[in-house]
Parts: sequence; C-alpha cells; structure tokens
Amino acid sequence: MKLDWDIDKTWTLFLDRDGVINERVFGGYILQTKDFVFKEGVLESASSLFGKFGKVFIVTNQQCIGKALITEVELNAIHNWMCKKFSENKARINAVFVAGELKNTVPSRRKPSIEMGLDAKGKYPEIDFSKSIMVGDTDSDLEFGLKLGMKTVLIESEERCDLSPNIKLASLTDFNKML
Repeated sequence: MKLDWDIDKTWTLFLDRDGVINERVFGGYILQTKDFVFKEGVLESASSLFGKFGKVFIVTNQQCIGKALITEVELNAIHNWMCKKFSENKARINAVFVAGELKNTVPSRRKPSIEMGLDAKGKYPEIDFSKSIMVGDTDSDLEFGLKLGMKTVLIESEERCDLSPNIKLASLTDFNKML
C-alpha cells in the first residue's frame, strides 16, 4: 500500500529516538554508544526515507539527564555519533531536540509538550506543521504530533498506546516503503 500524502521537500519529518531509530531499553537508558543499537533496517533505509523530506528532526525525551545518569555533554556525544552513522549512510538529520527533565516537571519540554516542535520552527521558520509527520512509539509522541497538526505514524512496540495514529507500522523501513 502506498500513502497518498504527496510528500516532497516542503515536508518535515519528526522522529522519536528510542523505539523508532534504536532499540528501546524498557526500564533503562542508553548511556553509551555501545548500548545504542539501531533498529533493523533503519540505517539502510534512512537515505531513501530522509531524502523524501526537506528537513528531518529527532525529538526525544531523555529524563536520564534529570536523573543525573548522564550529562548533556555525554548525551550530545551519543547523538553526534548517531548522526555520524546516518551521515555515513548518506542520510541527514538537521537537528536533535532533547527534553532532559524528569517526568512531571513543570514547566516541561517533554513530549507531549510541543516545545521541541516550536524550537524546531524557531530555527527553521519554513516548517509547516500541516506538512509534517511525527513518527513515534508512544502516546506522548502521537499527542505531540497531533497538538501541532501533524500526521502521525505509530511504530508498534511493547508500549501500549490509546491514541489513534494515521497509520501503524512495524518499522521505519515499512514507512519508507509506503511513501
């Protein structure tokens, strides 16, 4: 099945990290690059998938910073390594936005808050949220996208989701095949 969303370079792709790009560690955190395992097919399909969009962003909740399990500098090193791996596979991430505070912190940048999306638009004013897609594996990812008026894609995992996305898929590779 092909989607009829007319994706072109005027569209923006927003991706959650854990559970979408890399294997999610339920009950734990990715604290070193050696623990960061790309999901099957992600690196191989990234060039084709990301190339369909004008901009690609990662928006990720990382309360491991708030828990003092990792510093922002250490997390940035993981993200730089991840972006380098994408680049080696001819895929480009424009920016990574992180919400590092603990759950239930007020105010919060954590999804489903739209702050990371607004940060992206502040840096890239050409973003049109009605021509954007949020890909995630949790209700907070979907709610983030819905609040901003994006189309939503759920990558199914062990996480129970109550919200209804535009489509549900097993992987980013499957999403790429639909575009």
